[in-house]
Amino acid sequence: MLKLNLKTQILDWDAGKHSYWREVVEAADWEVAKTAMLLCDVWDKHWCRGATERVDEMVPRMDEVVKVARGAGVQIVHAPSGTMEFYAETAGRKRVLEAPQIEPPDELEREDPPQPVDSSDGGSDTGEEESFKAWHRQHPGIEIDQESDLISDDGREVYNCLAQRGIDNLLILGVHTNMCVLNRSFAIKQMVRWGKQVALIGDLTDAMYNPVRAPYVGHAEGTRLIIEYIEKFWCPTVNSEQILQSCR
Repeated sequence: MLKLNLKTQILDWDAGKHSYWREVVEAADWEVAKTAMLLCDVWDKHWCRGATERVDEMVPRMDEVVKVARGAGVQIVHAPSGTMEFYAETAGRKRVLEAPQIEPPDELEREDPPQPVDSSDGGSDTGEEESFKAWHRQHPGIEIDQESDLISDDGREVYNCLAQRGIDNLLILGVHTNMCVLNRSFAIKQMVRWGKQVALIGDLTDAMYNPVRAPYVGHAEGTRLIIEYIEKFWCPTVNSEQILQSCR
């Protein structure tokens, strides 16, 4: 079992009848055989230098967590969007394509309020004004085990593989929290709508946010606000240390 502390936030009332967001932490046991870990868009390079630097800093910890989770039996899914040509001949990619087509359930309805940070300028905090495709593969610092891992950037493909393996729980890490991690076809919103039990690994993610935009806070604070938004409206968060302790 993965012993996790799932952190969410709920709207509550204090003793004076003022509304506020209350943090709730619930202990949960997730069966390893029914759990997958998905890496969202952990590319080798990003068009934003700041984004690339922050991913480079997280990659050693990401690789450690992936290896330990894999060793314990968690299914690993690599989802570096727009790079499937690079992986076309790999066993991990072919394994996904060979999975039977399974129709997802009707989507659950979920409230989807506006995010607390303005990333309408693309979110670069290092001066880049135009985006472009700077990546061509997943970051090489994260090992892919071709004997067991899955490689896909398509939500239906990922769902097929999870359903085939009886996987109900999904841990998500990667970038960027306010963009791909929420909105990709394989990521938080879609998987929640398909009824999967999802948790974000909150210390292994990063947002695209430029402090010159609202709410005019530092980059790290912008990321924290997005993580709190996810805890309020989409899914709980966990931290990587809980996973390491459970899997070792």
